Amino acid sequence: QVQVVESGGGLVQPGGSLRLSCAASGSIFSINVMEWFRQAPGKQRELVASITSGGSRTYRDSVKGRFTISRDNAKNTGYLQMNNLRPEDTAVYYCHAIIATTALRNFANYWGQGTQVNVSS
Repeated sequence: QVQVVESGGGLVQPGGSLRLSCAASGSIFSINVMEWFRQAPGKQRELVASITSGGSRTYRDSVKGRFTISRDNAKNTGYLQMNNLRPEDTAVYYCHAIIATTALRNFANYWGQGTQVNVSS
């Protein structure tokens, strides 16, 4: 009943920018944390950034000062603005959200299908 869909990935040159979106839809009562993870080939999935319902943000050290996470609670949508991209940012980026549905009112984990980001000259 709840779907999480990412968009905005693509190919960009080093130093370029991309903006990822994460749209949650369905019978949503409340969204707690929204997060962005990424997974590069042969590596473990890692947390990139997170934002609480109150707007508190955390980032992994390698993206601080370059990435900005935000959300629009009215639209049930999260964003990841990525500036000054580096080749090592190349990965599949996944949105993760902790959502309570209108039916159950219990929070559960929801993942998107991922969007590919390639940083290359």
